[in-house]
Amino acid sequence: MSLVPRLPAHAEATIHQFLRAHVAQSGGDGVVLGLSGGIDSALCARLAVDALGAGRVAALLLPDRLQPEALTDETLGYAAELGIAARTVGIDGAEVAFHALLPELSDRVTWGNVKARVRMTVLYAWAREHRRLVVGTGNKSELLMGYFTKWGDGGADLLPIGDLYKTQVRELSAALTLPREVRERPPTAGLWEGQTDEEELGIAYPELDQVLYGLEQLRTDEEIAAAAGLPLARVTAVRETVERTRHKRRLPPIPKLGLRTVGIDWRE
Repeated sequence: MSLVPRLPAHAEATIHQFLRAHVAQSGGDGVVLGLSGGIDSALCARLAVDALGAGRVAALLLPDRLQPEALTDETLGYAAELGIAARTVGIDGAEVAFHALLPELSDRVTWGNVKARVRMTVLYAWAREHRRLVVGTGNKSELLMGYFTKWGDGGADLLPIGDLYKTQVRELSAALTLPREVRERPPTAGLWEGQTDEEELGIAYPELDQVLYGLEQLRTDEEIAAAAGLPLARVTAVRETVERTRHKRRLPPIPKLGLRTVGIDWRE
């Protein structure tokens, strides 16, 4: 039994159709996304351009002082290759303002979440002024592990790669010949110096995706461990993380009082 998730043959075409349909339904002028230099945002930008045309896709680069200038230059170069409008908006000033408001907060994860929420606030402000939808760049591995900031990078209008595991993201990025430096860069949210995704998650993406794919197929922890060649404790830890972070994938709970209730039985 293989638990390696393979890229569906229809993935690219389905995502293109998804983007075109939602932009048309919105009546807006296109989409905007945060372009970070990582593989997820680079793939989302490419898919959006192929689906909508470069003129309907915009990118904001939202660096802070930790982001190397060379990475910003490289990312602007990628945007130029795609032919999309790109603008750099540094967020250091907003971070300083938050520190002034809440100087007693010192946990780096707390401030990493602040950064993510500042970035999404900038994206939504820009999107509102330019009649755009905000494209989120989260993938399925991150969503299932709760590896995103609630109302930060987890807040978006559309998640075009949200049903692709990280390994599938890499597969599609290679098929579309995204720049090698983008595809080979270690994944990081850039929330603090030296931070990497896999170190925080405690597991490499190829192993993680096998576990998550096994859970998707309703396999037992024992079956997944045997098929993936992983310790049972590691599989169990992933399953427990998926369960513990369920709240991040749902609308805020509402107590049911009326005939039909948003998030429960109100059909949209």
